[in-house]
Amino acid sequence: MAQTDKFSVVSAVILAGTRKGLFLLKSDDRRSWSVEDPVLEGWDVFHAMQDLRDGSLYAAANHGVYGATVHRSTDGGKTWTRSEGLGLPEDSGLTLEKTWHVEPGRDSEPGTLWLGGAPGVLFRTDDSGESWEVVQSVLEHPTRERWNPGAGGMCTHSIQLDPADPNRMYIGISAAGVFRSEDEGESWTPANKGTAADFFPEDRFPEVGQCVHKLLLHAGKEGRLWQQNHCGVYRSDDRGENWERLEDNGLPSAFGFPLALHDAKPDTAFVIPEDEARGGEVGGGNRVTTGGRLGVYRTDDGGKTWELASNGLPERAWVEVLREGMASDRDDPVGIYFGTKSGSIFVSLNEGDEWFEAARYLPAVLSVEIGELPS
Repeated sequence: MAQTDKFSVVSAVILAGTRKGLFLLKSDDRRSWSVEDPVLEGWDVFHAMQDLRDGSLYAAANHGVYGATVHRSTDGGKTWTRSEGLGLPEDSGLTLEKTWHVEPGRDSEPGTLWLGGAPGVLFRTDDSGESWEVVQSVLEHPTRERWNPGAGGMCTHSIQLDPADPNRMYIGISAAGVFRSEDEGESWTPANKGTAADFFPEDRFPEVGQCVHKLLLHAGKEGRLWQQNHCGVYRSDDRGENWERLEDNGLPSAFGFPLALHDAKPDTAFVIPEDEARGGEVGGGNRVTTGGRLGVYRTDDGGKTWELASNGLPERAWVEVLREGMASDRDDPVGIYFGTKSGSIFVSLNEGDEWFEAARYLPAVLSVEIGELPS
């Protein structure tokens, strides 16, 4: 529980995007969680988060009839407004298929947010989602013809703004790779050196075409990036100029989707390995936790070694955790949160040392984020 002044008490809230709407889980102590009735019913909520600049909630949501859009709530999820007219230019020959990830802009840019979607597109708003403009430099990137859709489509799912430079930002696209901009999105440079694409045996280290699953920047160490890839876990210490592969040192699998970082410790990260292949073939599609163990693995030394940090989690569980399905808070000790496609939410309040189940029997969980709302 956090208290900003003697009249203002807030509760922690887990925003769980699911196949059947958005669920808000609330707690005053982060140990006992109440599950409220879903909002945005009928929508696939690929990602939902809280904009800490003004407290608004945003959801990247998709519907079989109403299409791909973004919803905003300014009253803690009680009511929502939907962005209208979100789409791609007709002359692009492309259609907006899904919205994947909403990322707040910088503190100096109130009203600015970024939105990633499929097919490998990026949008920007400067009026809190009233209107969105496609980022032409991504839409028309000269390497686009070499991008290919992954199992979830060709999606822009990771957007990271560098606090060390107001013009620098990063995006992750499956399956295109990591791209860096030094001019606030006016142009983009591929940043995939050292990142493998094992599914391209004729060229395992192409300029683009890598299937990055999740990309995160650590704000506490300039140049530090982490990614969970289709083909390994990686760390970069030079703004994505070079990547170091970090498995075969405690991880049971190179494959996985989610990734979480410790806010105060740049060398600490968390992943959940999964099996990707069936019968030893890349692309086999057997995407469940490795060995039937729901295992969270933690490194405290920048990925040199990994240890199982899963006390309290089921030892036998064939489940799947998606790329947006894991988050961390800024408490001390840091809390870690994740959700499964089988509808459970798990929480650790001590950096992975112990876990408990905060909710079960939800629809398939697509995303997990943590925020705070008035009690």
